[in-house]
Amino acid sequence: MLGRVGKSKVLVARAGDEIFAVGAVCTHYQGPLAEGLIVGDTVRCPWHHACFSLRTGTPLRAPALDPIACWKVERRDGTIVVREKLPAAPPPIVSGPESVIIVGGGGAGLAAADTLRREGYDGPVTIISADDSPPCDRPNLSKDYLAGNAQEDWIPLRSPEYYTKKRVELVLDTRVASIDVAQRQVILASGERRPFGSLLIATGAEPFRPPIPGADGPLVHYLRTFTDSRTLVGKASSAKHAVVVGASFIGLEVAASLRARGVAVDVVAPDHLPLERVMGPEVGRFIQSLHEKQGVVFHLGQSVTRIEARTVTLGDGTTLDADFIVLGVGVRPAIALAEQAGLAMERGIAVDEYLETSAKGIFAAGDAARWPDRRSGQRIRVEHWVVAERQGQTAARNMLGRRERFDAVPFFWSQHYDTVINYVGHAEQWDRVVIDGSLDGQDCSVAYMKGDQRLALATISRDRESLEAEVAMELESR
Repeated sequence: MLGRVGKSKVLVARAGDEIFAVGAVCTHYQGPLAEGLIVGDTVRCPWHHACFSLRTGTPLRAPALDPIACWKVERRDGTIVVREKLPAAPPPIVSGPESVIIVGGGGAGLAAADTLRREGYDGPVTIISADDSPPCDRPNLSKDYLAGNAQEDWIPLRSPEYYTKKRVELVLDTRVASIDVAQRQVILASGERRPFGSLLIATGAEPFRPPIPGADGPLVHYLRTFTDSRTLVGKASSAKHAVVVGASFIGLEVAASLRARGVAVDVVAPDHLPLERVMGPEVGRFIQSLHEKQGVVFHLGQSVTRIEARTVTLGDGTTLDADFIVLGVGVRPAIALAEQAGLAMERGIAVDEYLETSAKGIFAAGDAARWPDRRSGQRIRVEHWVVAERQGQTAARNMLGRRERFDAVPFFWSQHYDTVINYVGHAEQWDRVVIDGSLDGQDCSVAYMKGDQRLALATISRDRESLEAEVAMELESR
């Protein structure tokens, strides 16, 4: 039930025989928790599947990092009475490693540092990041921020004061040159050595840079960091025409954001349909139609052969004029550091079900990590923001000795103009696609099946169904 206490929106929920009263708004993007799902003594957000404890308000699963408030509840003669707001419970005092170093300033790294402090770890925590900006809301870089719908101060995941208050040392614009596993040290590019008790490798992925003649020119850009997005915003402010190479999620979200700014966009990709390999031909055609209705021009089945000044030449000889070019042709896991350290590799950094690498006390999370997935019976590596954050949270708890198996079902969302697609599960190959509802009507679910097993589910305008699918898939992996 949704109600108010004073000016605060409050959700009253029953779990078993217990009644709880908590904040009704998700702390990630303000999603309406009353439209979400109660699972045990937790509540899940319908928008991006954040999960909170009904008992304490603790954010148990990303993308939410801040807790929701809790109120005292009494029962009086069959009436539920919500009383005063409860104070936040102090974190427990826990033992852990002498120090923790996190290599990588993305979502996994920040979520790990945040979880360590929330769980009561009091030792030194250091994040070493090659980026020149603090950890940021990376999905927004290709979505609302690039489109001009999000302010710049919304993008950092935490304020500068947070790092001071939580005693998290944030070292920016600094590369780790190597890891000395035997001596338990990381060596910075400057030669400085930093000892660690536990280490998290959260180096993420790096944009693939295709060997196209002229691709290193001043008009060619990639999108990975906050600085990259700022640069594109600056370019879009005066540009009339852009070429996006790649019909991936990043490429298409960039195209949508640039169209929102009035920039004409051509998309070039070797695929027959956008996103066909990830979401199938039906969804691919639907997404293509969304963009074409907004004026995007597709050049599919084509590759770029060269870039000269403001001209992009395609394989069939077609030339496109561009004020700037965005290359979004995929990423590769940043694993060189782990390889040099002698850690076990498997098309990524191999980790066990607790996200620990082949070296004790060294963990990996995010785009670079490949972990054992119980549903498929295989090791998988997933390049999703929410997965990275959740792995950072699990790795942090395991650094404190929790032995918590990572079993979260992969989830991501993609935005194309006003259309949001949620995707839960993981399907690299499937036998058939089952569509319930209408893609064109933007009210549907799309199931990716292998035999009788539903590997993944994409939904549009069916948030609760997406949550229910997530819970069902979790049960399958236990």
